[in-house]
Amino acid sequence: MTLALLVPLTATGCYPADASPVRTAGAPADARPGADHGNERLFPGLGNGGYDARSYNVRFDYRSGTTRMQANSVMDAIATQDLSRFSLDSAVKKVEKVTVNGRPAHFRTNDEREKLHVVPAKPVGKGNAFRVEIRYTADRSKDPASPAYHLPKGTEWPVKSWVNTKDGFAFMGQPDRAHLFFPSNDVPADKARLTLGVTVPRGTKAVANGDLVRHRQLAGSRDEFTYTTRDEIPTDTAQLAVGRFRSVDQQGPHGLPVRSWVPAEQYDKTVANARRTAGQISWLEKTLGLRYPFDRYGVLGVDSDYNGVALETATLSTFSARALTMSPEKITPTMVHEIVHQWFGDSVSVRTWDDMWLSEGHATYYQMLYSASHGGAALDTAMQKQYKADVTQRAAGGPPGRLKKATSLLFNTDAPGALLLYGLHHKVGDTTFRKIETTFFRTYQGRSASTQDYIDIANRVSGQDLTPYIKSWLYGKTTPPMPGHPN
Repeated sequence: MTLALLVPLTATGCYPADASPVRTAGAPADARPGADHGNERLFPGLGNGGYDARSYNVRFDYRSGTTRMQANSVMDAIATQDLSRFSLDSAVKKVEKVTVNGRPAHFRTNDEREKLHVVPAKPVGKGNAFRVEIRYTADRSKDPASPAYHLPKGTEWPVKSWVNTKDGFAFMGQPDRAHLFFPSNDVPADKARLTLGVTVPRGTKAVANGDLVRHRQLAGSRDEFTYTTRDEIPTDTAQLAVGRFRSVDQQGPHGLPVRSWVPAEQYDKTVANARRTAGQISWLEKTLGLRYPFDRYGVLGVDSDYNGVALETATLSTFSARALTMSPEKITPTMVHEIVHQWFGDSVSVRTWDDMWLSEGHATYYQMLYSASHGGAALDTAMQKQYKADVTQRAAGGPPGRLKKATSLLFNTDAPGALLLYGLHHKVGDTTFRKIETTFFRTYQGRSASTQDYIDIANRVSGQDLTPYIKSWLYGKTTPPMPGHPN
């Protein structure tokens, strides 16, 4: 439906192009619309302005035999300007009702841009907290690719965001698909606490980010599960999975609760690898010189190929169950990779998607360090392989800090990011490199950070101007000389 075709409807329906909220006593006189984008270069329509999301409380009603789920989402936010209207990223099936601070609001959806535009009954003043409640239908059979991918009409993107299984589903929200699950400000810079709840048939379990804060039996042989995170996390790292799971419980360093979940039918084949998790966290804490940043961790194995990838879903990294049946030498490096992301990518999220190397580069570099110290390829050998990969990827997809297209984001930042860190380590030495890493993390823990933030800290800690070196790896058209092997 285009803007020109909209007509005024009831308070819970669409609003016309020239709609303005009704002025009420005490309403800000200079209220204006929030931006309907977040200044993302790779995803120009993604994100929203005028507010800072603080928390999401999302609930689904899962029933077997149908892909449709009744859902409800509550976003608590703080206005960063006087707001006459605002938007959320939304690709949900059908929005049925929107309220702002408990009062019905005008709204319209734009499927092409994946937006939900909202006009509150009363403008929201700058600095004020406000609550947006959205009643909608989620449909797991509707799995559109990102509009930023610009795929030819009729082309199906092979990566599925709704990962359906024989007895449930799981999320795959990276990079910009979390708003397919719930309306949100779906950019990594605007992190928020997350509560996910779901009702399921008895005998089925739900697993999500954070801590299980409620499990109760309902009428009609149904159960309700509710999880919440202590910390703010990026929307793309949200996870909710439904299935027949069995837990694997451990204790990590400093008494850290480590609870993993695997399909009950594959428990015997997956439990050994799941139990490697606590030891991997201990090794990373010692190597990084940083405590694990969240209040819990675990791995989730889903009864699906999970698009052939693993994902750093916050506090609960996601794998296919089949991956967790692999030999330790094959799966352990990937498990370490996803744990590193809990520091770099989840706790310190990227400011924009052009900063993705901060997340993937760190995860790949420390994964290689782990492999080299546990019987795998020597670090120099592994990095030479990464170097060859970057030469090919950079020529086709552009430099990692200025990729030519959004479809390269999840694949073309690992190698150059790891090589940048490998070379930086060589340039400044062990002590200074570790201080750069720990200073960067501690400065931005719980926040988002940009490439320039990392450069500033590297320069200050080292006492050198490392800007040309770092930028050559991120923005150079050709791959810089191989660290340690300039010829």
